[in-house]
Amino acid sequence: HFPRTDPVVIMLVIRDGRCLLGRQPRFPSGVFSALAGFVEPGESIEDAVRREIDEEAGIAVGKVRYIASQPWPYPSSLMIGCVGEGLSEEIEVDGEELDEARWFSRDEVAAMIAASEDMQAPLRMPPALSLAHQLARRWLDGEAEL
Repeated sequence: HFPRTDPVVIMLVIRDGRCLLGRQPRFPSGVFSALAGFVEPGESIEDAVRREIDEEAGIAVGKVRYIASQPWPYPSSLMIGCVGEGLSEEIEVDGEELDEARWFSRDEVAAMIAASEDMQAPLRMPPALSLAHQLARRWLDGEAEL
């Protein structure tokens, strides 16, 4: 018997030198993260990335590239980190999974990463242990390009 593991895609969508980040209703004030969602049965990782971004932010996604993975024990998930090519720019937040989504410049993301542990910062990324933080850092370092 093997324990159940649920695949989850977490992705940084990139367009014109910016990346898409969103805020879930449960996030602390000022925290923006990469968008994520469960892979449906029979769905490829690439298709899950495209579907989730379209559902949550209304952005069309072209190319998708796998970057890294991370086991996540709540609830027995395997986070599959990807970058995706944003084909459209107009954001249409679904209003259920996300409160807000925005395009952020490299400078803004660098400042948010630096402030990730500062609970008083007006904008910040999740802590360094998160795959969202690692994807953003890799993008800044030029390691997560398409």
